[in-house]
Amino acid sequence: MKRRNPNVIPFRRPRPPRRRAASKSWGQAFREMRPILLLIALATGITIWQTPGYMAPPRFLESGAEVVEARFVRCGSGRGPACAVDGDTFRLGERRIRIVGIDTAERDAQCAAEAAMAEASTLALLDWLNRGPFTMTARADDPVDRYGRELRTIRRTLPDGSEENLADWMRQNGGARGYWGEGRGGWC
Repeated sequence: MKRRNPNVIPFRRPRPPRRRAASKSWGQAFREMRPILLLIALATGITIWQTPGYMAPPRFLESGAEVVEARFVRCGSGRGPACAVDGDTFRLGERRIRIVGIDTAERDAQCAAEAAMAEASTLALLDWLNRGPFTMTARADDPVDRYGRELRTIRRTLPDGSEENLADWMRQNGGARGYWGEGRGGWC
């Protein structure tokens, strides 16, 4: 093995300057990202399609609006044609309607706290339903849940022209929480 002479400076070739990559325009960057964005959009669409009770569909995927004008009572013996079953379900004649996007405490409660919450959410639903006419829309394929209830998005047009969504109102005022599937958790 040769020893280097400490007095000799080794010759090194100068490195050529690094070339900077040309910056891409937004259009070029978008074209490169298009397959990934398409995959994300497809996965989102499939998720929405496979889970109809979790969230309201985009307006372009909704059925025509059905206007409902009825006086609602609590479901039970001697009920009228329109009644509230609990805080997230009501009946119109023989039809059972489940409000998309919310979950409320159940009538057959596991504890006193759940029973109180179920009562409060049912009364809140009755209050909202009896404020005047509202519209129901469904996803274009008219889905039902595993219990045979029609899944509907419920809205009302207010006097100022704005729209009030029942699911949003129930989350704010009726003791409801967002519904994201089977892992709902308890109320006790």
